[in-house]
Amino acid sequence: MVDHAQQLADRIWQRYDRKQRLTRYAVLLATVMLVVWAVRDIDIFWPWVWDAPNQISNLGVRMWPPSAAGFNSIIAALIETVHIATLATFLTIFLALPVAFIAAQNTTPNRACLWLGRFILVSSRSVNTIIWALLFVAIFGPGVLAGILAIVFRSIGFIGKLMGEAIEEIDRKPVEAMEATGASKAKVIAYAIVPQVMPAFFAIVILRWDINIRESTVLGLVGAGGIGVILQGAIDTFAWPTVATILIAIIVLVLIGEAITSLLRSKVL
Repeated sequence: MVDHAQQLADRIWQRYDRKQRLTRYAVLLATVMLVVWAVRDIDIFWPWVWDAPNQISNLGVRMWPPSAAGFNSIIAALIETVHIATLATFLTIFLALPVAFIAAQNTTPNRACLWLGRFILVSSRSVNTIIWALLFVAIFGPGVLAGILAIVFRSIGFIGKLMGEAIEEIDRKPVEAMEATGASKAKVIAYAIVPQVMPAFFAIVILRWDINIRESTVLGLVGAGGIGVILQGAIDTFAWPTVATILIAIIVLVLIGEAITSLLRSKVL
């Protein structure tokens, strides 16, 4: 009877063996220890955390009902925000595409250009849009120009990286066929590579425009134009009903942008 029970126990399937279970427990324990260490190290003032629900409730009372005062200026700022995102996306295309071609292994002229292109892409993506905005506000002063350049320098890495990957994944047969006929490098790119990456190009640009609209809404917090300028002013003057109106306007703008991008992607892809 004992032998039969032991045989049944041996037949029980287990996803992980003993060594794998011990390894997983060790990783879990190490993760918990790191989280605890991080929470203790950042020195959270816990009384404020416990009081947060009351503060949220009080803030919600002060923000309701939203105020219609300055509605025209809010609409003008929203339009400016869209202009910032659109112009920045348009300018990024002309800067990111050359970088994408030199950052792709199958179109780069040489190894030096390859690493230069990848360095540009990594540098662009490593710096947040707000940091770029702070730098350009310091250079050009507060205004829309700083916001446009901030989004451009951030978007180069996004569009360039995705386009570079799309170029590397093309079918080599059309390229080899044109090279066999003696076509120049420019013609190979124009007639064998570009037609293959055009769907990806439109999808990437549309997606980046949608992201740029969202990022443009906060650039004004550092003086780089857009709806964020009015939002920061309302917060500084404790005009909470106006803050509520601005937040609602931003949400509506993002939803409209999402709907437009979804429609465009369905038409392109």
